[in-house]
Amino acid sequence: MAKKIPFNVVFASDEDVNFPASELNNHGPTVHGWRSAPDGGLTSHDIILRFQQPAKIYRIQLLAHQYLIPEKVELWLHYSPKSLPSTPSSQYFDFLGFVALADNANTNYKSRELQSVTVCPRRGTHLKLRLIGVQGNDYNGTGQISLLAVNVLGEDLEVGPNNGNGEDHLGNSDAPPLDTATGELALASICDDLLFSMYVEESIVQSIRELEQRKVLAVNAERFEYARKLKLCMTALRSAGERLGRYALAKRQAVQQEDFTTARLRKEQIEMYRAAVLRQLQVQQLLEPQGVAIGSNDQSCEIYAGGKPSLPAAPSLQDVAQALAEATFSPKSLTSLSLDDKSSTDGSQGQPGNDGVVATPAPAPAPASLQATPTPTLGGWRKSHDELPQSPRLPSRHSSPMSSRQGSLRRRNKSVPRNSYEDYEERAIPTLRHSNTNEFLRECQGNAILEADPNRGRSRLNDRERRQAALPILVFGSELVEQFYSRQFQDREDGLLRLRNFLKEHDLVEITGNEHAASPNKVARSAALLLHRAVRDAVYSVFGQATETVRMLFLEYVPGRVSPNEVARCVDRLLPELLAKSGDPSARLHTLAQHTILSIAACPEVAEQHLVAPALSRSVGSGTHQRLAMSRLQMLEQLVHTQGISTDKHSGLTCRALSECGCSGIHHPAEPVRKVAERILVLVYKVNPRLVRKQLPPDDDITRRNLLYRQLFTEFDKLDLDRKQELLEANKYAGGHSSGDAATPPADKASTSSDASRLMMNSRSGHGLGPVASSSNGFASCNGKQQYNEQLKRSMLSVSNSRKGSASNSESTEDNSPKIRCPFCNWSCVGSDASQLDRHYWKACPFLTKCPQCSQVLEVAALNYHLTTECDAKESYVVCARCTESVHKQLYELHQMEDYCRELKTGAARCPLCHDDVHLPQDGGWKLHLLSAGGCPGNIRKKNLKKSN
Repeated sequence: MAKKIPFNVVFASDEDVNFPASELNNHGPTVHGWRSAPDGGLTSHDIILRFQQPAKIYRIQLLAHQYLIPEKVELWLHYSPKSLPSTPSSQYFDFLGFVALADNANTNYKSRELQSVTVCPRRGTHLKLRLIGVQGNDYNGTGQISLLAVNVLGEDLEVGPNNGNGEDHLGNSDAPPLDTATGELALASICDDLLFSMYVEESIVQSIRELEQRKVLAVNAERFEYARKLKLCMTALRSAGERLGRYALAKRQAVQQEDFTTARLRKEQIEMYRAAVLRQLQVQQLLEPQGVAIGSNDQSCEIYAGGKPSLPAAPSLQDVAQALAEATFSPKSLTSLSLDDKSSTDGSQGQPGNDGVVATPAPAPAPASLQATPTPTLGGWRKSHDELPQSPRLPSRHSSPMSSRQGSLRRRNKSVPRNSYEDYEERAIPTLRHSNTNEFLRECQGNAILEADPNRGRSRLNDRERRQAALPILVFGSELVEQFYSRQFQDREDGLLRLRNFLKEHDLVEITGNEHAASPNKVARSAALLLHRAVRDAVYSVFGQATETVRMLFLEYVPGRVSPNEVARCVDRLLPELLAKSGDPSARLHTLAQHTILSIAACPEVAEQHLVAPALSRSVGSGTHQRLAMSRLQMLEQLVHTQGISTDKHSGLTCRALSECGCSGIHHPAEPVRKVAERILVLVYKVNPRLVRKQLPPDDDITRRNLLYRQLFTEFDKLDLDRKQELLEANKYAGGHSSGDAATPPADKASTSSDASRLMMNSRSGHGLGPVASSSNGFASCNGKQQYNEQLKRSMLSVSNSRKGSASNSESTEDNSPKIRCPFCNWSCVGSDASQLDRHYWKACPFLTKCPQCSQVLEVAALNYHLTTECDAKESYVVCARCTESVHKQLYELHQMEDYCRELKTGAARCPLCHDDVHLPQDGGWKLHLLSAGGCPGNIRKKNLKKSN
């Protein structure tokens, strides 16, 4: 397997003093790389690498600079056996090829290009890189080129007596080792890849190498749980190593800037985080340093139980500074300081160090007063630091008054006697005194700066934001607009309050006739631009203020002032954001958004142009989120109640638009959405029943097997009954008027007769209720009236019996009490409540059953067909070729081993409940099998029906 070939740079045509070619010998996050001399004037630059041992080369990796980029890099290889002398004059390089590099302009010169070149396996001892040309850009003013890292992958070549004469004996059969899973070059270790070694900290790389060796041994010993832990640990260590690499890079930058305070904090931060990671991942235990297998490594543990282990939280510079302070002023250090001060008073030689901390000799026993337990008065000042990783170089941390994190830092007053812990409360860390770049001081002084100048927390508008808000700045001023773009939510709330006050005061400006005031159209457009940003705010208080401002804009400012085109533009800008908020999971957010949308729809200018209803009456797809779909339908239902159903085809509230929206809503997978859609369809059915029934499937027994359509058609039947009762009452009034009854006013005759004829045309049966003798005055003869009443009663009873009692109309007319009868099992009950029949279908009817997958109520005879063609789980069922039953795919083999899986007789059907044959299924065989006393033994409903009877 290929591994990293170590090399040394032996020659470079030129180099920068600060970036020598020897930087290419090492890989790591802090490596500078080689850089050519500034303004050198050379068109090509040569770099020669000498391998520490002869090697067989498989792949060469080059990492280019982000903006000091050469045009191309040529690769030359030379091989000289150890038995032959190798001098620059005797070296002859073979040309392998070249690598062209991109100009990196598409990444704005912020990314580095890594080129991996796979070469034909060749022996070599020297590699020459010839860098030609330079990619010009604005960042490269000196014409330099750079190469950050070079990596050579291959295998060590053992030189024997047969090939010591310098001949290359590699044949065509030699091929680089490939990984069977990915097809890429197989590496001995992931650490050998340049992409890994350049961004992971060096100590972590070494730990990962050791873990890889342990994993190979664990796999060979079949310790697979131990190998799994090692793999997860290496993955987590790589993430931690990349973070440590970034910390090391920041430390190097601080050193270059001579900010040694930050460099020291970065150094301690690296050590603290490294120690915390190694401790949490149990790296020392997994390495098994004694070479003896540890039993706990072969057992599951909490850290590696759930996949990738979690890493500890990285300490910030403030935590590091606090840890240093606590380590400096711990009781042990305070004891040493106290003894040193006492000895200095007596004439000893102790002197303070350069960093402000007193340097003491070997620790001496402390007085009893300092060894005692601290007083309880300090308990309120102490803070727990159990979660903070501890640096291995620091002693144990104890609570101290420095945990209070004071914003002002003062030097130590040496004249004050140090007799207790309270004397060190205001002591500052001397190394942080003059550092203005570390995070500790910025956090300490942040609140004080904001209190001194409240405007400092408000960010200024950049060029892009100024272009976006050009009109609002012109109308409202830059200060108000900056509040809308501020990062502080209090500023955004104040900006919304100022905007409402501006809209209220603008009325007075219009009354006074100020010529410099902006027109209402510009004010509305500017307010909509700012509110479009405010309604998307994640803070609830800001969103509440924004919705209140939107309602005030449309209900108080817009009417009578703003043109219709500008109103439409404002609604188009704000409505999509409010619709999105109406689907928010939070109840208070979507309720407030719905109320705001309905308030906008109540604006006269908005209602005249029909701007809101068309957006709400669009079809609801099955993939629409439940909360969003229900909010849209609820708002549409509210608009139907407040504004009514319109005949204007552009209003969005026509019967056709509402029925299409309702029909799409009843197919939504969420039940609350279907309920709201049913209510909308019922509202439309009261106005145009024929159109609603046209949008739905035909009203027959097959359709009514679906519980959704059954409930909907039951509501329609109730409305038809109410309509026919109103028709009967209208007929009575019309008949009484024709016979001279003065109870009905003459003015109501025409309306009553016209309503009766309209309701007759819109009856559920679709045809007239019977032949009625008519003349110029309506209903002329008494015989025609009686015939009409008898036919009306028969129609009402036929509807209550679900269109199955047409043969018994004559019996129904004789019985004054209506009955409900089941068309399947002849069950009946007294009353006209259709819910009793639904309850019978759902629980007791022996002719019906529930689908075991989707719980749909359907006939027993149709269960096998439903499971394989109609059910939601139809993909999991197959038809048995022997007995024609529907069987689950996972149970198919067991089903064929059962005794009841036998050949089906000719002309018979198979019962899915008891697995018996049903003879003559088309001629009443199913009814005899399911309803007879000795019928289907697997029908539980038959027993329940007997108990209920």
